[in-house]
Amino acid sequence: MSSLRSIELGLVDEVFRGGEKGYVLDFSNRTFSEFFVRELDIDIDAPQYATDGTSKAKRLRCFLAQVDDGTAARTLRVLWEQREAFRGPGTPDTIPRAAAQIAGLIAKLEGTAPPIPANVVPAPMLDAIDFARLRDRLLAIRDLEPHRRGYDFERFLTDLFDAFRLKAREPFRLDGEQIDGSFELADETYLVEAKWLNRKIGVAELHTFHGKVEQKASWARGVFISFGGFTDEGLRAFGRGKRVIGVEGKDLHDALDRGIGIDRLLALKVRRAAETGEVFVPVDALTP
Repeated sequence: MSSLRSIELGLVDEVFRGGEKGYVLDFSNRTFSEFFVRELDIDIDAPQYATDGTSKAKRLRCFLAQVDDGTAARTLRVLWEQREAFRGPGTPDTIPRAAAQIAGLIAKLEGTAPPIPANVVPAPMLDAIDFARLRDRLLAIRDLEPHRRGYDFERFLTDLFDAFRLKAREPFRLDGEQIDGSFELADETYLVEAKWLNRKIGVAELHTFHGKVEQKASWARGVFISFGGFTDEGLRAFGRGKRVIGVEGKDLHDALDRGIGIDRLLALKVRRAAETGEVFVPVDALTP
């Protein structure tokens, strides 16, 4: 197996994504298969690379996770060459740091210094996340005027999810119903409710959000993010075994303060909910 982490595979998804989700660059199914045979002498259509799905993007991600580091590095090199040919000379890159980030991944896989292209500043992905800046930005929202806090909190959360490659989607509205956004974690979609209030959230608001989640696809889940936290009475009345997990402002602050990725924080909460049915468990109880 390669040493690529989930967050790094997410970067690969983003950099080499074609026009639609599930696509890779300009490849059709046929040319994708031919490319791997020609450039790497590999059958990308082999069953072991389709365990997570048959789309080109999912096969690529599965392949990169399974192969050795050297093969993963060679694959990223030839894909980058194809991407640059696809993009064409003089066309601005929609992901300005992509060249440095992919070079950094190749260097990690090969254990060598990255061959940074001219005029590109290195930008390793996880190391580039400034935990302290994100923490301070969260705290700064407290000093804003009340009518700005909610909007800035939603914007902060979108940027936070994007920093950890959770593919955030900004607020949207369906049939008069406001959803504060969504993100992807471990290939699962989570709807988001975000509240910045000078009080804790009670059972009524939890039930309202859970109702929204239940009206969506059966595999949809929800994350209720309340800066002020949740009342003990509300959590007891809401009960266990729901499709919603709770995150409070202190969770976000303490995770960032301790250098814990938000993807890791959410994964821990999801696992605890799966094991115990508890909707809300503070970060200190998850990572003592």
